[in-house]
Amino acid sequence: MRDRPTGLSETAPVRALADGWAVEARSVEYLPVGAGSHHWSAVDRHGTAWFVKADDLGAEVGGRDDAFGRLGRSLSTALALKHDAGLGYVLAPVPALTGAVVWRPTPRYALSVFPMIAGVAGQFGVHRPEDRAEVTDLLAELHRATPLVADTAPRTDLVLPGRERLLEALRDLDREWTGGPSAEPARRVLAAHAGRVHGWLADFDRYVDTVRGTEATWVVTHGEPHPGNIMRTPAGLWLIDWGTVRIAPPERDLWMLTTALADLLGEERAGGENEVLARYTRATGRIATPAGIALYRMWWTLADIAVFADELRRPHGTGEDIALALTCLTGYLQSSRTFP
Repeated sequence: MRDRPTGLSETAPVRALADGWAVEARSVEYLPVGAGSHHWSAVDRHGTAWFVKADDLGAEVGGRDDAFGRLGRSLSTALALKHDAGLGYVLAPVPALTGAVVWRPTPRYALSVFPMIAGVAGQFGVHRPEDRAEVTDLLAELHRATPLVADTAPRTDLVLPGRERLLEALRDLDREWTGGPSAEPARRVLAAHAGRVHGWLADFDRYVDTVRGTEATWVVTHGEPHPGNIMRTPAGLWLIDWGTVRIAPPERDLWMLTTALADLLGEERAGGENEVLARYTRATGRIATPAGIALYRMWWTLADIAVFADELRRPHGTGEDIALALTCLTGYLQSSRTFP
């Protein structure tokens, strides 16, 4: 996130580190990186570096406690994967003095703390051909660890996040949106493509009906294993950003290793998809299905559309994040690549 969080003070990370982790931060710097969360780097009086993350629990007051609970379970799962399952590539949170993995400085935000590691993360996009085998093996190992965290990880319900708010926006297209400077442009572009969105939601429901019958084979998934969440270090790969952990169909992770992501982004297909999926099957005994791959390509896109439409319809000002929301919403709705 490029813009600082609204309603969270500049001193919140410092106070959280002191109160929750007994860490005295000597310096704190806001990091305008990533998407969906806010981040800071902090250095304590011993020279140890920390990574502090703030997750927005949502504008709707009624849903914040549930979101906080899910986030805590996801990060607790990451901790168990690292320490109980022995997955050394998991960048897990550092528990607070109470043992909790999340700290709630305000009703809307949840903070978590991680060790700062030296390495380079990629950018959101398609995995390089030379990396896909290694990432496939990493995901296969993660999925095999499911029995150790099955009672801890939250479970997907196959309900599209933000769907009700998206449907509300679609019902509200015949009057002006007054939430901010980007509201009317968002309404106009959504109105122009409302029929497409309704059609996509119907297609999504058909895939859900197919995938729901595979529940017995669901696994613990990261949810967003794209290159931006893979950090390369001298010691090897780390998989970061575990707030999206769910027990779910394996395709929730695997679709990002297929041509589905390249097609969505308009990037050149690298080929080798069959080899990647065959490698995964050899490692796990599980077979990725075309319906599962298609479902999660749609899930990613429709969830983004729902989030962006909701942000743009609500009261807002100017800033890089709201401008990016309008750009992305417009891109999804106008592109012929979104869903052929």
